[in-house]
Amino acid sequence: MPSNNHKRSGAQILAIANQKGGVGKTTTAVNLASALAERGVRVLAADLDPQGHLTVNMGVAKPDDLRLTVYDMLCEHQVTAADIRLFAPGVGVDFLPANVELAGAELQLVTEIGRESVLLEKLQPVLSDYDFVIIDCPPSLGLLCVNALVAATDVIIPLQCEFFGMKGMQQLQRTIERVRVKLNPELRIHGILPTIHKRRTIHANEVLSDVQSHFGELVYPFQVGDSIRFAECPLVGQSILQYAGNSDGASAYRQLAETVLARREA
Repeated sequence: MPSNNHKRSGAQILAIANQKGGVGKTTTAVNLASALAERGVRVLAADLDPQGHLTVNMGVAKPDDLRLTVYDMLCEHQVTAADIRLFAPGVGVDFLPANVELAGAELQLVTEIGRESVLLEKLQPVLSDYDFVIIDCPPSLGLLCVNALVAATDVIIPLQCEFFGMKGMQQLQRTIERVRVKLNPELRIHGILPTIHKRRTIHANEVLSDVQSHFGELVYPFQVGDSIRFAECPLVGQSILQYAGNSDGASAYRQLAETVLARREA
């Protein structure tokens, strides 16, 4: 069983995970990274989703034109995290970019010895450069997501406030528990973040109440509301904090960053 002890003395690694798409994973990864950087800590964001949405949100208009990406880092022994690392001025953080090529990584990794911990091995040399690493996971529970969970110290689960958002939670919890038992005993759920919350609808508030009663203190005491501003951010390569710094969305992610920092210092 691989030891993850080195991570506790270095960067805290937060995987943003939910196998359901469209629940605000990338939005959470980008804006949490930006909110932490705003507080003066060193942050690296990693795009582990072949859709490359985090990469686009970091200001890369054409991810497919990138010469080196996370795919090369994971599948080529000589390519390091430092080789592919870029800086996003509109968000204020370093990031590891991805594009559609990453979809082929799972097939490539299947034959690797220790295939579940390739990401962790690749991150290790740069962990001392950062206080936090934020991983945007793909909308599946395949080998890429397992790599993120093996590397992570904590998981943040964005959960859309609708009935079907609840349905996938048990499957995700089972995956996290299996990774904890077999590969990463220190992995823990940091919290569940209610996202795309339509405050004015009865349904959204009923689901939020169900989530809170079912998961208790795991649910953060704030929600990310439904807002068109989040969809506009990638068009300008900024986070919500730069694009609409006084919005409710920016406030929610600043609260999340404060919670993450407070727990780290506790």
